[in-house]
Amino acid sequence: MDIQLERKKGIQKKHIPYIIVGAALLLLIGWIIFGDHSSTLKVDARGISVGEARLDMFNDFVRVDGQVQPITIVQLSPEEGGIVQERVVEEGAWVSRGDVIVRLSNSTLDLQILSAEAELAEKQNFLRNTQVTMEQDRLNNQNERLQLELDTQRKLRKYRQQEQLFNDNLIAREDYLQAREDYELAIQKHGLVLERLRQDSIYRSIQVDVMEDNLDNMRRNVLLIRERKDHLNVRSQINGELGRLDIVLGQNVSPGQTIGQINDLSDYKVEARIDEHYIDRVRTGLNATFERQGGNFALTLRKVYPEVREGKFRSDFVFTGDRPDNIRSGQTYYINLELGQPSESIIIPKGTFFQSTGGSWIFVLDHDGKRAYRRSIRIGRQNPQYYEVLEGLRAGDKVIVSGYESYKDNQVLILE
Repeated sequence: MDIQLERKKGIQKKHIPYIIVGAALLLLIGWIIFGDHSSTLKVDARGISVGEARLDMFNDFVRVDGQVQPITIVQLSPEEGGIVQERVVEEGAWVSRGDVIVRLSNSTLDLQILSAEAELAEKQNFLRNTQVTMEQDRLNNQNERLQLELDTQRKLRKYRQQEQLFNDNLIAREDYLQAREDYELAIQKHGLVLERLRQDSIYRSIQVDVMEDNLDNMRRNVLLIRERKDHLNVRSQINGELGRLDIVLGQNVSPGQTIGQINDLSDYKVEARIDEHYIDRVRTGLNATFERQGGNFALTLRKVYPEVREGKFRSDFVFTGDRPDNIRSGQTYYINLELGQPSESIIIPKGTFFQSTGGSWIFVLDHDGKRAYRRSIRIGRQNPQYYEVLEGLRAGDKVIVSGYESYKDNQVLILE
């Protein structure tokens, strides 16, 4: 006969593992739903820099380094090539317009001058000989014309005599006709000779004009070659200071080669290189200032060069007021270039955090300063001292502005 066992009531020993597993699952689910999953990192508070967001006037300017340059620089380039024979003026000397700075020599040019002068003398002799020949021909033609006129007069007189005799029946008709024909032939010859002499005169006149034109061209050619000889003296084009002269005695210099420069020191400009980040905002007419010798000096942006090299573009500033004392070419000035008018904005101090975040987020401290939380922001303009914050911060917020390289992936920082 089977014996029926009584079922035990309550939690038994075998149920305990299931209870533990279930409780752990409940705890895990609750942590997932309600827990704080922010990644935290403990950092040393002494190694960070804290700045405060505040509502203040934001001055829209950028600081650039500029070098003083002469207002105008004129390059020295000889029109004629040659061998450097003499350095008349040394670097740093003051020169006036037209002063000889360098003398060159060119034996080939000397030979060209001699050849041109010899050819000119030959052409002049040829023209003189041609003119003498033409004058002789003119005299011979004049003599021939006179002889024909005399012959015509004689045959006219004979023809009239023969005509009178023929009318009186004293001579034969044939003698009369022959005298008339001789006279008419003399008249025709006289006309032909006169036409030939007229044509010869026109031809001689044209020939002389052509030869004189050629001779004038040769004279101008000789003058130009002689001027080329004068171009071997390299002269100053302006009044100024000889800045540099890159030649040595005996050096062969080519036409158009840059051998130096002259600085116009009547005024100065400041040449600066500006980061290409500002290329859309920089334009001519902007104002700038710099400090020197305890005073402020004003500049105006005169020219912006379009070419960008190594991430920067070049610009020229000119003075609009006083110049610093003892201003010299090559001096460096630290210029504040105004890009816009001051405006009231939320600003924070500049810091190295920007290199890690790009200005898209920042760590903001809580009220007691023990924790810092990551917060999205939007940064607008910047100057050498401050960032303009467009969104994400209020006046009075304290933020970490030092570098984020070691904890840029964390959401919460615990400051110790």
